[in-house]
Amino acid sequence: MSADYTTRYFTTYSGVRLPLKLTNELPAGGLDNRNTYFRGQFDAEERLRVLEKIVYAELELRHAYDYHANGVLRQATITDVDGEVSVLTFDESGQRV
Repeated sequence: MSADYTTRYFTTYSGVRLPLKLTNELPAGGLDNRNTYFRGQFDAEERLRVLEKIVYAELELRHAYDYHANGVLRQATITDVDGEVSVLTFDESGQRV
């Protein structure tokens, strides 16, 4: 986890477009009895940079997001439960390249 990011925890996400939107934020001590949760790392501009799905203390899914200067998603690097990596690239208007 980067020192430049703030880490927060959530129960789920919404939407189908990237970047995913984390919802239902958990309090700092709210992970004790949870089997599944999402960990989000946000930059100083509150943009989601890393999303991780944790299931039974194991990393199941990871998204890493990078943005254009105008704040639109530039690239999403997605790692699934099997370690397979997909990289999606977007132009400055948000259209997939």
